[in-house]
Amino acid sequence: MKTYFRLLSFAKPIEKFAIPYIITTIFTVIFSTLNLVLLVPLLNTIFFSKQGSSAVAPSAIRPSIFHSLEFFKYYMNYFIYNYGPWGALEFVCATIVTSVFLGSLFRYLSQRIMENLRVHTLLNFRRAVFNNVMDLHLGYFSNERKGDIISKIASDVQVVQYSVTGTLQVVFKEPLQLIAYMAALFYISSRLTFYSLAIIPVSAFIISRIVKRLKQQAIASQQTYGTMISYLDEALSGIKIIKAFNATEFIKNRFDKENVKYSSITRSMAKRQQLASPVSEFLGVLMVICILLYGGNLILNEHSGVLGAASFISYIAIFSQVMRPAKAISDSFSTIHSGIAAGERVLALIDEKPLIVDAPDAVAITGFNDSIEFKNVSFSYEEKEVLSGINLTVPKGKTVALVGPSGGGKSTLMDLIPRFIEPQSGEILVDGKNIQKIKMDSLRALMGIVNQESILFNDSIFNNIAFGKTDATMQDVEVAARIANAHNFILETDKGYQTNIGDRGTKLSGGQRQRICIARAVLNNPPIMLLDEATSALDTESEKLVQDALNNLMKNRTSLIIAHRLSTIQNADLIIVLENGMIVEQGEHHELINKNGLYRRLIDMQTFQ
Repeated sequence: MKTYFRLLSFAKPIEKFAIPYIITTIFTVIFSTLNLVLLVPLLNTIFFSKQGSSAVAPSAIRPSIFHSLEFFKYYMNYFIYNYGPWGALEFVCATIVTSVFLGSLFRYLSQRIMENLRVHTLLNFRRAVFNNVMDLHLGYFSNERKGDIISKIASDVQVVQYSVTGTLQVVFKEPLQLIAYMAALFYISSRLTFYSLAIIPVSAFIISRIVKRLKQQAIASQQTYGTMISYLDEALSGIKIIKAFNATEFIKNRFDKENVKYSSITRSMAKRQQLASPVSEFLGVLMVICILLYGGNLILNEHSGVLGAASFISYIAIFSQVMRPAKAISDSFSTIHSGIAAGERVLALIDEKPLIVDAPDAVAITGFNDSIEFKNVSFSYEEKEVLSGINLTVPKGKTVALVGPSGGGKSTLMDLIPRFIEPQSGEILVDGKNIQKIKMDSLRALMGIVNQESILFNDSIFNNIAFGKTDATMQDVEVAARIANAHNFILETDKGYQTNIGDRGTKLSGGQRQRICIARAVLNNPPIMLLDEATSALDTESEKLVQDALNNLMKNRTSLIIAHRLSTIQNADLIIVLENGMIVEQGEHHELINKNGLYRRLIDMQTFQ
């Protein structure tokens, strides 16, 4: 129940929906019950005419309208006495039509209100989970399957929406309707109703046994579905590699195995869920038959005053409707388990807290004036130390290159600056301020980042360059594209800057994608540039164009570069050589060549390749 009420908290302000829903539902229940209760006077009117009975003069004291049945009986007698059975029949029929119309109207209004509540809850729930996912640290996504996250945001949230809010509707309306029907049944015949109550618990016990294991199956189903979506995402993302390595059958079999498992669990769940409805229906008919036998016995044996024929027929009609809310309640128990299981998975994602957050006393910075400084910085992935005792200063306006063998810690060192990861010890200062005391948004606003992988979105070229800058004009975007050597090839595309570049930019070449990324960085006009092997995956011609674009980008900026091709960083103001997480050499190109150390060996290896 704790999970259920927490899920309902996303419906706030719930009173905005609950109060009108309660009012409309109460009226729906009143008129729905009244429609069936009115069968008694309707049948009595018909029987009255057939039996040729004489009407009794109405009482001089008229009952209050709040005593609805007595009030109605008074006017029934009035119409029979003054207008005869036909006039009374017209009165009864007009009353039933009015009651049905009002019942339908209030039912429509209550359903509209509940649908608004459902949509409102889904909006808040999906917003909460997506916002929290976006706030999580990068390390979280390295350990989780992307498909599982997608499954939770898309599929599980839908399950919660329909099962939890739907159950809320059932929990209030159906018990209220059940109480109203039972009150009507007691009013018609308390003796017959006590008899019927003795057999209802049997039905409840059987239904509870049917839905007992649904929650465990629902959890397994959602986990399997998440894995299946992960396999689908990986297959679509890596389709080129899959075909290149003739791994199509392997991928098909892996997906099919999970698909079969998911189908088996779903089939088992459906069997239990679908069994609940016909079983409850059969039990309902069985109870009606038992009541027919008992009630028929009362009438046939002429227990005078116990139960009339018209009342008995109305009683059967009402009792047949009792099973509808009872069935809805039993069905809700079978669906609520799925909703709770899905809710627990999504709430676990909402409860996941980012490891890297702003300090309570963090301040915003608006510019970069002096330097970036590493003071005895160390970093480890679990037990493996990646950086050890790094001391480094990057002065404003200088270009600093990071080189060294793979696995030396270059990318890790760069990721520390925008706080994608946090050092285990030491501190990183920007203009003398520890970055852990600076608000991350303002820190990252100072930086433009271009990675080896060109990360683009399935959108137009304009929107990719202007990504995150809603106030960017066409002139701003065009200037950035010119600096990035991208303007000319953009004009050659079908729709120029409005050309859609496809999923992850697949309609463009590698060099074109990278220049779009550079243009995006230029548009932000950051004082600090972080370039992580931005040209390593390009051919010679594309590399030349991209390198020229990078040179334009780095003018009058502080730049930190990770270089794969060492020839591209020979003009750097400072070259840092990293090996096994430690700085082993630093200086300008010629100084390091003369030292005849690791840097010289790396240069020689590339020269003779």
